[in-house]
Amino acid sequence: MNVSHRFVIISAIYVTALITANIISVKVIGFGSVVVPAAIIIFPLSYIFGDILTEVYGYRWARRVIWLGFGCNLIFVLFSYLGQLLPAASFWTDQPAYESILGYAPRLLLASVCGYLVGEFVNSFIMAKMKVATKGRWLWARTIGSTVFGQGLDTAIFIVIAYVGTASFVPLMILYHWLIKVGIEALATPITYKTVNYLKRKENIDTYDIDTNFNPFKF
Repeated sequence: MNVSHRFVIISAIYVTALITANIISVKVIGFGSVVVPAAIIIFPLSYIFGDILTEVYGYRWARRVIWLGFGCNLIFVLFSYLGQLLPAASFWTDQPAYESILGYAPRLLLASVCGYLVGEFVNSFIMAKMKVATKGRWLWARTIGSTVFGQGLDTAIFIVIAYVGTASFVPLMILYHWLIKVGIEALATPITYKTVNYLKRKENIDTYDIDTNFNPFKF
């Protein structure tokens, strides 16, 4: 497949949503008894666009973009950390705030990486397998079904590693976070349908992963 500008745009939005989610996840927000990381407002976008990538271009290309997102996130983390180490100007008093938001404690970074890789690959794998099994029908069932498992694993892994044993940890945070993510995916179904149909028509492509090697480490 020749890479089109549409594929680049979808991939760019996917990676941007991922990095943004990792930045703002340091904040825990609450709506009464519902407590979730602030990333809840954007992270579902990465799954929505991940579904679109798998549905239109197939698991092989989705795998490339998942690893691209992983690499871009590492670049961001590396240079954010280097920025933290550089000496601050004498008049700049915001070093503690910088470290608090962009310091990326090793624990938070580990949680983010583990949750992301497991969740995204499970999501894409289920999406691709369900497409073959359903012969391309019931897109809504594939997007929501893959998100239930992918987001469930991602959420549980991230929150347990990042927050367990801290004052911010609330066991129900996993359930709340997961339900909200799945809910957003369901609400976005009409937009997903329109985007998928548009891309299939413009790209003249509709990939089925029949003989695909689903090893996530096969480049």
